[in-house]
Amino acid sequence: MELDEMMLDPNFWDDQQAAQVVINESNQLKNIVNEYQELVGTYENIDMTLELLREEHDEDLQAELGEEVKEFKKSMEDFELQMLLSGPYDANNAILELHPGAGGTESQDWGSLLLRMYTRWAEHRGFKVETIDYLPGDEAGIKSVTLGIKGHNAYGYLKAEKGVHRLVRISPFDSSGRRHTSFVSCDVMPEFTDDVEVEVRSEDLKIDTYRSTGAGGQHVNTTDSAVRITHMPTGIVVQCQAERSQIKNREKAMNMLKAKLYQVELEKQQSQLDDIRGEQKEIGWGSQIRSYVFHPYSMVKDHRTSEETGNIGAVMDGEIDPFIHAYLRSQMN
Repeated sequence: MELDEMMLDPNFWDDQQAAQVVINESNQLKNIVNEYQELVGTYENIDMTLELLREEHDEDLQAELGEEVKEFKKSMEDFELQMLLSGPYDANNAILELHPGAGGTESQDWGSLLLRMYTRWAEHRGFKVETIDYLPGDEAGIKSVTLGIKGHNAYGYLKAEKGVHRLVRISPFDSSGRRHTSFVSCDVMPEFTDDVEVEVRSEDLKIDTYRSTGAGGQHVNTTDSAVRITHMPTGIVVQCQAERSQIKNREKAMNMLKAKLYQVELEKQQSQLDDIRGEQKEIGWGSQIRSYVFHPYSMVKDHRTSEETGNIGAVMDGEIDPFIHAYLRSQMN
């Protein structure tokens, strides 16, 4: 069969897509094997250097060995984390949503601080950050924001951030200088593409278009390019205004809806497991996963793993890997 005839066969594209999936998985496995072999080689070099030091002490060689051991330990930890990211969609891009709770401007400002924290974290990792939907606060901060974070294992890492984040500080918006407690809910889903099978019936959808509220010049004011999709059976609402094209916004919104429906299914399965285990966990503003205390002392503590640090400035600048790593290891344990 000629190539042109093969391309007209609908099964050809399915076969090509399946072949690409196999190739991608094969490349990932090769990378894992190569990293493992590099670690083995480094370990053998360290062992040989240690033997030399036992035979004859050398301060320069000992200092060199100390640095090599530090690098080896970090490489081992990174490799271990890769092994932990073995879920079906861990390698996918992530969709991250922030929703401030009750508290007006104070909570909305806390939402903007978390937005900056996650943006900095993604930039440090070399991930691309795209604003899918953004609703500014009345006076400061945000009412809600949806980010697309693109990079290998973005969802695998960021799934550790799903939950309620609690802030305690002296509010800059309180003229009396009182201490306030604020909450922001963080939701994280894997980004799905059109090739992921999640059943969505067209009769279950309500699709609305509206004018974008973000930056974009005259185009924003003249076309209804933003799209809002409501899934009637579940009440899930997704919206996208990142693209100039209504068609592209609709495609992105549909992929977000698939991700949310997948997340709902995961939560159902987890709820069933919790019932079997006899665990009762209330999902609400009282079940925060992490607390950020600015006053009367400085501390960030994750309530699931007890991981904590007093360097709150570094955390707010995006250094949240210790919390993510601790969570991933706790799930493996």
